[in-house]
Amino acid sequence: MTEPVIAEIKKLAAIATDMDLSGGLRANAIKNMGNIGTRDALLALLELASNEKLNPGERKLALKQAERIIK
Repeated sequence: MTEPVIAEIKKLAAIATDMDLSGGLRANAIKNMGNIGTRDALLALLELASNEKLNPGERKLALKQAERIIK
């Protein structure tokens, strides 16, 4: 995996877990991680889905994006 893609996943994960940001912005970060579609993105999405600090809708979205990568 190339370093820029991994760096992008890390940035998106940081945005997705920043509770000071709006829910819409966090959701967009989760969707963008799903669009990357790599194994690293999948693992990051599963990590988000298990993060109890996120609201249930965001956790469900992360799981849905992870499922899209698996398919």
